[in-house]
Amino acid sequence: MCFVVNDDHERWMRLALAEADAAAVRGEVPVGCVLISGTGEWLASAHNLRETEEDPTAHAEIVAIRAAARALGTWRLLDTTLYVTLEPCVMCAGALVNARVSRVVFGCTDPKAGACKTLFAIGEDKRLNHRFTLVEGILADECGERLKRFFAALRMRK
Repeated sequence: MCFVVNDDHERWMRLALAEADAAAVRGEVPVGCVLISGTGEWLASAHNLRETEEDPTAHAEIVAIRAAARALGTWRLLDTTLYVTLEPCVMCAGALVNARVSRVVFGCTDPKAGACKTLFAIGEDKRLNHRFTLVEGILADECGERLKRFFAALRMRK
């Protein structure tokens, strides 16, 4: 894999946080992500669109994977890194394996659905034909705070 030596995890996570903010403005759960190439070039950015598109698969990671695959003209996202504000769920972790993403960097863990570290370790499962490197905790407090604010406001409206 040909990753940039001086990764700027905070820089890319801040772009993912901007996507999360865009999701919240739309009434979506504030999860955002950015997909970059191994040479550090931006490929795609996305945020949750489940409510907007009435699509249960429209998680930020899936939306970004689809956009990057279209941009690159291939489903094999080799030597790429996905930055996401929340630990991916089972569906998204599976999609990351199937898309051959090389590295996943996430902000905060997901105690109810996290499938990269918390509940499962899909990206490290040796039974699968692809595995990805995992980096966790980048701007975790900021990522988690957005989710806490969103769900607190949602509870207040009910």
